[in-house]
Amino acid sequence: MTTLIILAMVFVFVALRLWSVLGRRTGHEQPIAKPDAVLAPRTVPHTAPQTDPQLLIAQESATSPGAAIGLRAIAAAEPQFDTGRFIDGAKQAYGMILEAFWRGDMEALNEMVDPEVAGAFRQAIADREAAGEKLDNRLVSIEQAQIEDASVEGQNAHIRIRFEADVAAVTRDRDGNVVAGSLSDAVPTHDVWTFSRVLKSRDPNWVLTETDEAA
Repeated sequence: MTTLIILAMVFVFVALRLWSVLGRRTGHEQPIAKPDAVLAPRTVPHTAPQTDPQLLIAQESATSPGAAIGLRAIAAAEPQFDTGRFIDGAKQAYGMILEAFWRGDMEALNEMVDPEVAGAFRQAIADREAAGEKLDNRLVSIEQAQIEDASVEGQNAHIRIRFEADVAAVTRDRDGNVVAGSLSDAVPTHDVWTFSRVLKSRDPNWVLTETDEAA
C-alpha cells in the first residue's frame, strides 16, 4: 500500500513539472495557421500616397519665388521639363565644369559651355600655364543649389542658379610644391551660373552661358 502511495505522488509531481514547462502560455507563442488560411491570398489595404513634407520643403527652398513665372513659361513650351531634375543636372554640370577647368581640359569644357565662356576659361588656363602653376582643387560638397531666376527670350530659355559649395583649393608650382591653399581646409564658394538652351531643340543639354561670383 505504501508503495502505491509513493508511485502516485511521483506521478503527480512529474505531471505538474510537465505542465509547468509545456502547458504555460508565455505570450510569445505563434498561432498555428489553418491550411486554408495559409493558402488564401491576403488583401492588402490600399492607401493613397502621401507627399513627404520634407520633400516639399526641399523643392520650395531650391527655387526662388521670383523664378516661378519663368519656370512656368519653360514648362509650357516643354511639358517634360522638370525643375528637380534640372537642379540635379545643374549640380552635376557644376562639378564637371569645375573639374575640367582645374585640369585645363578645354575639349571637355567646349562641350558644356558656350563659346564666350569657353574663351574666358581658355584665357585663364593659358595665364595659369604661363605662370607655371597647376591647380589641385577638390569639390568637397555642394551645400545648396537654388534657382534664382528663369526666363524665356524667343526660343531660348535661361535659368540662373546659385551654388553654395565647399572647395579644397591648392595651387602648385612647376615642381609640384604647394604655393597657395590647402587640401585639408575647404573654402566656401558662392557662384551664380546661368544655363541656357534652345527650346524644343533635339539637343536636350543645357550649356553654361554666364558665370559670376555671388556676393
